Amino acid sequence: MSDEQVEFLPFHAINEFMTAEYRLQILRETLGALRELPPELRASIDRTTRQSVQVPGFRNSAKAPAPKKARAMVETFENDPQLVGDILSAWCQLHPQLAQQVYQMLNERGWDVLPVEADRSELPGFMLTWPQGEDFEILNTTFAEAYPQEQAAANDVSLMVVWLSGRLPYHIEGQDETQESESGE
Repeated sequence: MSDEQVEFLPFHAINEFMTAEYRLQILRETLGALRELPPELRASIDRTTRQSVQVPGFRNSAKAPAPKKARAMVETFENDPQLVGDILSAWCQLHPQLAQQVYQMLNERGWDVLPVEADRSELPGFMLTWPQGEDFEILNTTFAEAYPQEQAAANDVSLMVVWLSGRLPYHIEGQDETQESESGE
């Protein structure tokens, strides 16, 4: 076993990689499909919504229509790692075929990925290291070549890569060590 420590950033760090439009799209899509989700996940999202989201005209924000709730939830999504974990877990469950395809692609590329069924929302957040030689453009091209019949948007493939791998591209593997050895440290 390695003595190496793994660093994590809380789930809401993903907001640095999402446009405002895409963030709202994910919230609308996920909140609009809450009834399709497992009861415990739905309850967790509703609980956070009641506690942290204010929808004008609703005493219980969880009862608001999905589009209104999504708009009001943006700020909470930007600051609450628990909500982000729940929303992304729910979004992943709403796209089982995409999840399976991205999982298979990552495995074939040698990524160390938990099984699709694993509850990633229980993790402390995203790891900061990203495999060398990989970026979203390469991964989206590889996905499109592997699944030409799929109409998955590049943002959706990228988000699924981040969620399933549990990684954000802050540090490229091997790059930090190379820089340290070149500087004589």
